[in-house]
Amino acid sequence: MLNTFKLSKSYGDRVLFRDLTISLANRQRIALIGANGSGKSTLLDIISGETSADSGTVSKSKNSTIGYLKQEIVQSSKESLIAYVLKESSDLSDLRNKIDQNYELLSSETDSSKRDQILGEAKHLAATLEASDLSGREHQAKEILSGLGFKSTDFARPLREFSGGWVTRALLGQLLFLNPDILLLDEPTNHLDLEANIWFEKFLLSFSGAVIFTSHDRTFLNQVATMILGIEPEGVVSFKGNYDDYLLSRTQSLQAREAAARRQDREIQKQMLFINRFRSKARKATQVQSRIKQLEKVERIELPRATKRVHYSFPKPKRSGQEVITLQNVKKSYGDNVVYRELNLTFSRGDRVALVGPNGAGKSTLLKMLAGVLPPDDGYRKIGHNVTSGYYAQYLLDLLREESTLLEEVQGVAKGESETNMRQILGGFLFHGDDVRKRISVLSGGEKARVALAKLLVQGSNLLLMDEPTNHLDIASREVLADALNDYDGTICFITHDRTLISQVANKVIEIDNGVAAVFPGNYEGYLYRKEIRGSRVSSEKYDLLANVVTNADVQETGSNSRRSFKEGRRRDLKKQERQARTRADTINATLNGIEAEISEMETLFSAPSQFNDAQDLMSLGEKYKKLKSKAQSLWDEWDVLSTEADEINAQLDEMEEIAP
Repeated sequence: MLNTFKLSKSYGDRVLFRDLTISLANRQRIALIGANGSGKSTLLDIISGETSADSGTVSKSKNSTIGYLKQEIVQSSKESLIAYVLKESSDLSDLRNKIDQNYELLSSETDSSKRDQILGEAKHLAATLEASDLSGREHQAKEILSGLGFKSTDFARPLREFSGGWVTRALLGQLLFLNPDILLLDEPTNHLDLEANIWFEKFLLSFSGAVIFTSHDRTFLNQVATMILGIEPEGVVSFKGNYDDYLLSRTQSLQAREAAARRQDREIQKQMLFINRFRSKARKATQVQSRIKQLEKVERIELPRATKRVHYSFPKPKRSGQEVITLQNVKKSYGDNVVYRELNLTFSRGDRVALVGPNGAGKSTLLKMLAGVLPPDDGYRKIGHNVTSGYYAQYLLDLLREESTLLEEVQGVAKGESETNMRQILGGFLFHGDDVRKRISVLSGGEKARVALAKLLVQGSNLLLMDEPTNHLDIASREVLADALNDYDGTICFITHDRTLISQVANKVIEIDNGVAAVFPGNYEGYLYRKEIRGSRVSSEKYDLLANVVTNADVQETGSNSRRSFKEGRRRDLKKQERQARTRADTINATLNGIEAEISEMETLFSAPSQFNDAQDLMSLGEKYKKLKSKAQSLWDEWDVLSTEADEINAQLDEMEEIAP
């Protein structure tokens, strides 16, 4: 469907990629990965025809169409959202023009064979146009827009009333509706919430065309990609499979390259010993020169840098009270739009809360009220004993002092901390060596975000409130952020659409929907499980309702059969719920066994404190011990709920067996 052959692109002395060849087929989904600035967006521009390569070619099948979603915010329009999505693509407009041109040629052509040729081509173009006709497909456009998070009341609104992120969603909806043969998507999930993200994944998995996309969302990469194309410093690497498969393969490849590099170094050292030893011996001159020439021809094996787990030494925040922050009977409105009424929430020390829910549900409003930057209309906010909070939002990037160095910016909020420790922390945020002397003015958006996050974590707050901290961050930076948050000793509440970060950090999930805050203790996987169970229960209630309707409406044999089939459906559904609950409980139990074994080892160590070299080691282990105990308690609570739930479902099944007809 689409092929690139030996594409190369450079900017000055900087080579983005060289001799890049891709063969793209239907239902293939290629993920482009690489650090910010590695050339991913440039490659998409070249494939789309917006930019030319220095060398190489791009070819695609005849009549195949391309849809391209760029990162830049598109211009708003006076037309309505639905009209914008239904708007005919330039490809279809060109098709209509070609048909008109053919009929003009037909009217003036006298040669019968040429007339037949023109007429045949016109018929083919007309058939293509008819297959692409947008009339009567408004319902499909609305389904796509709903999947992307738009409400039915949004369809008639002018596009210019929407924010930039929603306009980008509208453009994505238009591309999906036009159903091109090839989709080029540059960070398509940047403006999607969790619900829209999951819907979009399912859409791409069923998409019959081909997709090339970039994303910093690790879960999205794993769910969607069938092939990874990594633009790495050592060259372009392709791999069939998803992102985690690629990382595993890359690790194994790196280990093989390291072994090869060690062998090569040993061989070079051996040759150099010979050269140095016999350089001055006339009778060995020929052999020495031969070995020097061999060494000059050796292509040295370059080892790529790998992001490793970093352990941070953040300034120790003060210990807060058990109740960190409370919202009681809170109300909040924007004009006629009531976001919250009678909202009650309490965060406890050690909570790591992820706020989830569709865009516009009120997550950022809640976070701002927690941070004290937005007052509630009614009710009150109570800060716990000894609590100091830090708030992260995108506008903080604009508050960085352009003339400051990275080190000066971070030291400005970490009073009394040594330069060595600040350098180590900045190193953990991927700023190494002389990078710390760079001015803020020369940093990219992603680099500024890392500096702002480092500042937040070193200022000694014991409550962090973070609104989309992964924006502007690539995959390596997101891994760094997860490491930092896991090493942070305090309470966290954050909003992100990065499911990997939620899985790695959160021990509690709060779902915001229609002004209601539903609390789910446990990690993100537990939250997804509870959501699935809740959906299953709704199905079970429908079974009961339908069975009663059938029974009341008809007591004849057909009604009895219908009732029996409904009860059987209910029984199957309950068995599924019980199986899910017990499976989840077994998984938690296995995790608990590992944690409790580790806790037991620590308690043995604590019984002989003389084994520790210094008080700092003992204190560090003590902090880890407290975190493990807290995690174990949280898992025990969830296990208890699940076990009780499974027993209750089993009792319902026994009761159904006793009264079965």
